[in-house]
This record gives sequence, C-alpha cells and structure tokens, in this order.
Amino acid sequence: MPNAAHFREQLSAIAPAIAAAGLAQAAVLWWTGWRGPLVLLTPCVWMGIVACVVVAARGFSQYVLSHPKIEARLTRKIAIIGDYEHAAYIQSHFASRARYGVDVTGIFADQPGPQAAARVSGSVDDLIAASRQSRVDAVIIALPPGRGDDIYVAGLVRRLRGVAADVLVVPYLMQGPNMLLPMQSIGPMSFTVLQRRPLNELQSLSKTIFDFVFCAIIVLPLSLFFLLVAIAIKLESPGPILFLQPRLGLNNRPFVIFKFRSMYVDQTDVLAVRQTSRRDPRVTRVGKWLRRLSIDEMPQIFNVLRGEMSLVGPRPHAPQTRIDGELLDDVLLDYIMRYHVKPGITGWAQVNGSRGQLVNATDLRKRVGYDLEYMRRWSLTFDLKIIALTIFREILSKHAY
Repeated sequence: MPNAAHFREQLSAIAPAIAAAGLAQAAVLWWTGWRGPLVLLTPCVWMGIVACVVVAARGFSQYVLSHPKIEARLTRKIAIIGDYEHAAYIQSHFASRARYGVDVTGIFADQPGPQAAARVSGSVDDLIAASRQSRVDAVIIALPPGRGDDIYVAGLVRRLRGVAADVLVVPYLMQGPNMLLPMQSIGPMSFTVLQRRPLNELQSLSKTIFDFVFCAIIVLPLSLFFLLVAIAIKLESPGPILFLQPRLGLNNRPFVIFKFRSMYVDQTDVLAVRQTSRRDPRVTRVGKWLRRLSIDEMPQIFNVLRGEMSLVGPRPHAPQTRIDGELLDDVLLDYIMRYHVKPGITGWAQVNGSRGQLVNATDLRKRVGYDLEYMRRWSLTFDLKIIALTIFREILSKHAY
C-alpha cells in the first residue's frame, strides 16, 4: 500500500486508475453511438478535472500528515515483550521500514539473560508503569518457540488487561483453538490478536476533536450560568466554589476532576472513603439541587478541554472507592477494562439509570456491563445519542442525589 504521507507514491498509484476510467468512459461513449472529437474530448476533460481534484486533495492530506504533531499522533507506539534476540529482530524490521509509521518504544523482559540485561528497557511491570505516563498503542509478545506456551502467554495478557493497547503475539506461539484468533498486520508482519483496544488511533482522534469542538462552543454561553451557580454556592456556605478530587482516567492515569462544591467544606471527602448517599447530611441545600440536576458535574467540560476526559465515557471513580471494604478492581476483574477509554461526563450506564452509590458487587457488575457495551458499540452517532438521552433522562433523574 502506498504511504499516505508520500505524495509521489500516492499519485503513481492513482494515475493508472484515472487513465483506465477515462478509457472505459471513451469506450462506453463509442458503444452508445458517440462519434467525432467528443468521444475523446469528454473523457480527457473528465480526467483533467479529476486529476486536479485528486492532486489538490492529496497535496492537502500530505501537508497535514507531515505536520510533526499529526505525524506523532498517527505513529503507532509499540512495545515488545520477550526474548531479546526475537524482539530485537522485530524492532530492526520496523526500523528499516520507517514508512509504516511504527515507533518501537522499547523491549521488555522479566528475566533477561545476562547479555541482554543491559539492552532491555525493563520488566513487564516497568512497561505497565510506563504506559501510565506515555501512550502505548500495541504490545507484541515475541518469545522463542517452545517457551511461549499458552499458560505463560495467558498470564502476560492478564497482567496487561489494564493497559489501553492492542496485545499481539507472534503466530507460532498459538496452538489449538487459539490458532483461529483474528490476525492483524503491522506493515509487512502479521500477528495474532489477543486483546484489542475499543478505539483505534483515528477513532480516538476523531472523538477527541469532537469533544474539544463541542465543549469550546458551549463554554462561553454557559459562563453566565456558571457565575450564577458560583454566587449561590458562596452565599450559602463559606469555602471554594469548585471541589477538586483525584480520579483515574485513560490507562489508569491520575488526574484532578472539577466539580461544583456541593458539600460543606469541613465535611468534604477528597479521597472518597465514604460514598455519597441519599439524604447525605454533608450536602448543602444548594448542593442538593446541583446534584439533583447534575449541574455539579458541568465544570468537567474544562477537564475535557484539558484532554483528561471525554463528553461520553465511563464515569471516573476516585482511586479509594470501595465496596464492603474492597477496592473496585478487586471486586470485579473486568472493572479495569473501563480504563481503555477516557472517562466521560456522562455515559451509557448513567442514561440507563446505573449511577449514584455503589452498594454491592451487583451494582458494580451492572455499571461495568454498560460501560463495556458502550466501548463495543462506540461511534460518534452513539455519543450524540447518549448526550441527547442525558438531557432528556438525567435532568430530575431519580438516581441523582
């Protein structure tokens, strides 16, 4: 496939198709009874117009794709786990073919040999920690034949469940029914897919652009309303207007969420040791209505503009949120999969009534089920549907308190 960032390659691939279409058009005109100069002139004019449009479109796309920020965003960041020699072979294969837009960020191994110890980037745990700080699009498991049995590979996949990346493995490590798993090509190499991200690079970019444009449009019209809310909060009780709380976002990365303060200052719970319940005495009178109408969540549009959240996605929980004394990711194994997309101001779980206090594991399982369904069904149209349902269902929702 020609490289979209190389203008000449694109034109050399498209020119034969335009010429063939022009000749086919001339043949059809001749067959339908056209004669004289128009038989050749019409296809030539058509090919000239199409060529101009294609050159302009491809030239613009090449200019956009060559921009350093766009190029960096579309370059796939890949980490390799396994035997150094096998991993280094894959790394050198990608390095010699830079046209495929792949950047190998490092080779990782839990127990590298004495000669490879100085050349690997760290252990698998180091890779997981590094993914919290910087983007990793895919992880390739590359082990020598005979060492990569299903049990070992399955253990690696379990450890990588919290990493928002495709997990791929060299095909010769798969045996039996696993040989029927889907394949994915990266440049000239093919790998078996063990875990797939819900959104690829282009989908993630389009969702980010949509979020940013939407919030940028509504933030100015909402500024006067925000000012009135701020005055109401200050008039009722002393303290800051905003409540800042640590939350976990994409790939388990911590960030600070913005909310209108709805509790008395001396009773706020920054670490969320205690979940908010109905008729919670910590909530102020103004705060009761802010929470009832979900207005307290509206400052999170600034989290969206900062790139920490999305308009739609799984709701972010505080790191210390517990059910019966257990952390949420200890209660339900699939909970960690929610971190494969950015958290949202609203979500599919919320518009289906799964919001508020998590009382038991059944509540958590239901909410996570909706979140995983959203990730499987994602599209910009689905996001718009959820935003519309949020407006019509969540105002005065019986689940808000």
